[in-house]
Parts: sequence; C-alpha cells; structure tokens
Amino acid sequence: MPMSFNHAVIEEFRANGGRVGGPFEGGDLLLLTTTGARSGEEHTVPLGYVRDGARLLIVASAGGSDRHPAWYHNLLAHPMVRVEIGDEMYGAIAVPAEGARRDALFAKAVDAAPGYADYQKQTARTIPVVTLQRSEPEADAPPPADLAGKLLEVHTWLRSQLQHVRAEADAYFTERERGGPGTPPGLGLQLRQHCLAFCESLTFHHTSEDSHLFPALEAAHPHLHDTFTRLHKEHQTLARLQKELLDLLEGVSTADPERFRTDLKRISEELRAHLSYEEEHLLPILAEIPLPPALT
Repeated sequence: MPMSFNHAVIEEFRANGGRVGGPFEGGDLLLLTTTGARSGEEHTVPLGYVRDGARLLIVASAGGSDRHPAWYHNLLAHPMVRVEIGDEMYGAIAVPAEGARRDALFAKAVDAAPGYADYQKQTARTIPVVTLQRSEPEADAPPPADLAGKLLEVHTWLRSQLQHVRAEADAYFTERERGGPGTPPGLGLQLRQHCLAFCESLTFHHTSEDSHLFPALEAAHPHLHDTFTRLHKEHQTLARLQKELLDLLEGVSTADPERFRTDLKRISEELRAHLSYEEEHLLPILAEIPLPPALT
C-alpha cells in the first residue's frame, strides 16, 4: 500500500476510535507499530486482523506479493510491537506460527476473510500468519499507586516471561528429541521470538534504571551507594549473558539445544537473584513515591 494511503488511514483510524471508511469500512482493522529491523525507527501500518481467543492474528499477505512485507521483517528482528485497536493501545509480542499450526491458523483467517486464499494462490512463498499476544495488563486492570507497585509489575512480567521461555524451550526440545513431525533441527521460531522479546524488555528496563531511576534515587539516598553499585554490576553481568544467548539465536537453525538450555538456566538464576535483591532494598523507598510522581 502506498505510504500516503496508509498515512490517511492511520489518521482517520486515530481520529475516529478505530473506525474508517473506504476499502476498510466495516472490517476488523488494527494499527501495528514495529521497530525497523535496520533503522531502529518506528513504523505504523493498518492491517486486517482475525480474533483467535485472547490473541489476534495478522496475515503477511502483502497483496499476494512474492516478498514478505516490511513490517514482517521488522517484527522478526524486534518481536515487541504496539497494537492499536478501537481506542485502545497496548504492547504485544509478535510470534509467527510454524508448520501445522500455521496452516490451521491460516485456514481460520481464510474463513474470516476468503481473499487471503487468493493471495496465497498468487505467490509461491508460504504467507506467514502472526499471533499478537498482549504483553501488558488488561486496560481495566488497576494501575499501580506508587513506584514500588510499578517496579513489581515490571518484575512480575519479566519473571513470567522468563518462565514461559524456559517452559517453551523444554517442550520444544522434548518434541525435537522425540522426532515430532515438522519439528526443525534448530530453535523454533516461536521460542526465538519469545526469547528476543524477553531480552529486549530486560535491556529496556535496565537501561531506564541505569539512566534515570538509579541516579535520582542515589542522589536522594546516598547511604545506598553500595546497593546501587552492586545493582549496576549485576546489570552488566546480565547484559553479557543476554548477548551470549542472543548470539545463539542468530544461528537459529543450528543452535545447540544443550548450550541454549545451559545459558538460559544461568541467566534465569542470575536474574531471579538480582530482582529479589533489588526489591528487598528499593521497594521501601519506592513505596513513598506516588504515581504519577509529584512535580517539584
């Protein structure tokens, strides 16, 4: 779709709570914002979607083109995306389906929008189906009252995502060892996407702490200097472990499962200890800072 057309649809969508006219009128439409695989800049596109329980499905049809759309390449590099649907906006993890699951979800999408079948007939490439899994609390969930609650919210998500990655890795490798049908020899795409999403989120969280939160807190509580020194060092250790894990993901088709499991276990142990130490020492002072922080 031409950029000018996309821009007009996006403006109309945001001005009318997700309702648009023209070829999209009456259809299920969302806005997907991805991070450029090369540029690192945000890109927003309007896309049709299909509901699959609590998840949304989007189809990388590109109108039947022989090339995947740019937004698909972006989310492969950066799985954390932003979704706008109606008047709601939230973060999500974008995970392309593989094998038989992709086929089943594509059939579901075709049932809702038969045109996808026509697009598939026009190209030799297998058109990807991507699930969008919410990565934030539901809109009606009560927001945290203070910075302690916000920190716990972030830590809870990181712990749950890490547990999800570990469970997914165990299930994937067990199936691979059994020689399950259609199981590729390397790391599964779904496992890769969740792992990348976890690493991106952890990096963003620690960068924000190092750049903004910790300097402000240390200035107000100089007696905690040793605590912040330790937290900074633990951030550096976790960054190194993340890099090693991400290096394995670069060789997704040939990654050694035992090396992946070992690295994942190590980063799990380091992160859990780090989060517990941070909560023990920072939650009492963060509980005194309401959200949003009072302007001074």
